[in-house]
Amino acid sequence: MASESTAVAPPRAVVFAVLPGGAANEPGGEEHLAEIKELLRSAGIEWVADVVQHRDRPDPHSYLGRGKMAELKTTVKTSGATVAVCEDDLSPGQVAAVLDAVDADVLDRTELILSVFAKHAHSLEGTLQVHLAQLEYELTRMRGKGLVLSRLGAGVDMRGPGETKLEVDRRIVRRRIQVLKQRIDRMAKTRRTQRARRLRRAVPLIALAGYTNAGKSTLLNALTDAHVSVADRLFETLDPTSRAFRYRDRDYVLTDTVGFIRKLPHQLVDAFASTLEETTLADVVLVVADAGLEAAEIASREQTVAEVLDMIGSRAPRIVVFNKMDLADDQGKRARLEAMYPDAAFISAARGEGLEALQARLADFFDRALRPVRLFFPYSDGAARNRLRGIASDLREEHTPDGVIVEARLPAAEAARYARYAAAPTPEGTVTLDTRRRGADEPSRGADAAREGEH
Repeated sequence: MASESTAVAPPRAVVFAVLPGGAANEPGGEEHLAEIKELLRSAGIEWVADVVQHRDRPDPHSYLGRGKMAELKTTVKTSGATVAVCEDDLSPGQVAAVLDAVDADVLDRTELILSVFAKHAHSLEGTLQVHLAQLEYELTRMRGKGLVLSRLGAGVDMRGPGETKLEVDRRIVRRRIQVLKQRIDRMAKTRRTQRARRLRRAVPLIALAGYTNAGKSTLLNALTDAHVSVADRLFETLDPTSRAFRYRDRDYVLTDTVGFIRKLPHQLVDAFASTLEETTLADVVLVVADAGLEAAEIASREQTVAEVLDMIGSRAPRIVVFNKMDLADDQGKRARLEAMYPDAAFISAARGEGLEALQARLADFFDRALRPVRLFFPYSDGAARNRLRGIASDLREEHTPDGVIVEARLPAAEAARYARYAAAPTPEGTVTLDTRRRGADEPSRGADAAREGEH
């Protein structure tokens, strides 16, 4: 009973927005408000009412017009809301205008997303990245005492105490930002070292990208047994996670990245640059999409994801993966999706459906870059032979009195490194190094492979 009486009620919010005329009745228009409400739920804030104005663009000074501002004030008062949340980003002047009108806190879209990120970041790096984004956003909106005290005691060419206080606060925030960037850079260097080690092993790198809550973490868990937290909430998983899985005698590394959303704040893109870097260095990007949505919303979200990937410089091939096919209510919807996206993969990560076909497609994608090799390893050089495990496909071994014959398919760079082990059988069935005499116009296979590896 005591715990129930002391329980803190969640904040109550009124959402206000400016939408083009009739946007709420157009496909995807209502989804804009649905998304901000999902963000509220992820932030632990209860939605109570909407105030929507239909006009071409927001008022540059107050965001809402005079009449809608009065309606917002009344709605906040009658609903008992403690916060007014804007679907768009607000300028400092617009925030001040709304604060003057309503007796509640005011959050814009970026602040709400930052609060959700702060709630769901668990690792040290994720927490630092969110804190950095919050400070960079705060730096552009610092007002406080500077507004009230700016003219007190000020004369010609003199700063008032408010201006001095504001300058000191900004200097402190800038110093914190610099320290955070240094710590994040050190962590990024560690990740790059780990990534370089994977690259040296020629392990294929696969990045998961997509709209938030599309099921990327569920797919990661299904393929790698990663046990990453999953829930039906926006930005449930923020911390980057890389896990390996094995298929057809070859290792792959799968990396989950932060989900995207419409109008993703630039502060978050900059703060999570080291995390999103995985998508720029991956060999292939799996763009995970929610198959349960309407076609117009799927297309809108796909465009959002493509814009963000282009913005961060990702140039890797992309494979669209429609997840949650179990939520597609009929076979007709699947047929329509297959017609609209003929190159996509269709899965249900939660049920394990389509995963084998997806893995086979990834294996075939990487196999196209492999070269068949026939190698001979003396028994004294077992370390080099063992290194093939995990980077070779279709690996076959044959033991002879002098060593092991290995037939496999390798990436071009690895084939060049193993060129000195190239082997061919003799008529008697034994194995010798492939050093048959070549003409002046026929360079050695090892030299060819080494040059191709350099290129």
